[in-house]
Amino acid sequence: MVDDLDLQESEEQDLFEHLRVLVDKGQSPLRLDKFLMHRVENASRNRIQNAIDAETVRVNDKTVKASYKVKPGDVITVVLPHPPRDTEVYPEDIPLEIVYEDDDLLIVNKAPGMVVHPGFNNYTGTLVNALVFHFNQLPQLPGNSGRPGLVHRIDKDTSGLLVIGKNEFTLTFLAKQFFEHTIDRKYQALVWGDLEEGGTVTGYIGRSLKDRRIMSIYDDETKGKWSVTHYSVLERFGYVTLIECELETGRTHQIRAHMQSIGHPLFNDATYGGDRILKGTVFNKYKQFVENCFELLPRQALHAKSLGFVHPKSRQHLFFESPLPVDFRKCLEKWRIYSHQS
Repeated sequence: MVDDLDLQESEEQDLFEHLRVLVDKGQSPLRLDKFLMHRVENASRNRIQNAIDAETVRVNDKTVKASYKVKPGDVITVVLPHPPRDTEVYPEDIPLEIVYEDDDLLIVNKAPGMVVHPGFNNYTGTLVNALVFHFNQLPQLPGNSGRPGLVHRIDKDTSGLLVIGKNEFTLTFLAKQFFEHTIDRKYQALVWGDLEEGGTVTGYIGRSLKDRRIMSIYDDETKGKWSVTHYSVLERFGYVTLIECELETGRTHQIRAHMQSIGHPLFNDATYGGDRILKGTVFNKYKQFVENCFELLPRQALHAKSLGFVHPKSRQHLFFESPLPVDFRKCLEKWRIYSHQS
């Protein structure tokens, strides 16, 4: 419910109640936004203020401002134009490509187009729906309700490797490695432009002030979380470059936002402006070539190529690699042919 507070615009008809709070008799006067910060899980004050401005928060069935002083007996509700969902994940018989499995964990190679866990507009057909079908009673990290087995995730249209924990000890052990940035993760990405040999992108990554679906890079620590991506060049095609990215941190959309911030968005990344011709000629033949590449690879060109970590029981370092999926390989082959002919 919280994730949807500042995504939805409330309307007078077909509104559904997602949260109801009756203010205690002993409550001292307190601003509405501050009051809700202690009542709504994982919601920042800014997000609560956005929800109040969007008139999805009401007091005694009336819209108010964030500065409204909450009083004993007030009834505060959050209403949204879609019904609330329960957090139960329903099993679905969806095939999984399992790269490795033992008693404690498994490694899954996620296909592009598959959402990792249920969320707004994606309640079925996810990787988690498949996991709860194939495996019984997967644990959940605290605060990760509805995401059994998950310790990390990758975007819907990103392909590649994920580690899944089968028991609570494994989840906690792996989560510690992610927190301490000792997990080895490398991605391959096709980006617009001709990059120099290697580099590092850093900055505080947080939601864009204009569009919260997009992550932006800031130099102010109050606006985001610190992020570091190291990249190296694997192959040049003139107008695009195949790179390898090593994550030192793992933030939402990190590689996509980082590469866009230095002027090299991922090829066909619609969210970050890579789904149009950014480099190359003005000839119609070239435009048609790029459009054909977009059709072959109808998503951002990003693949979680390798994953390495210490096993929770054996304490041995495990390392896994995943080949590029067919759509990515076909797109690269077209660019190889084109660059050699140019």
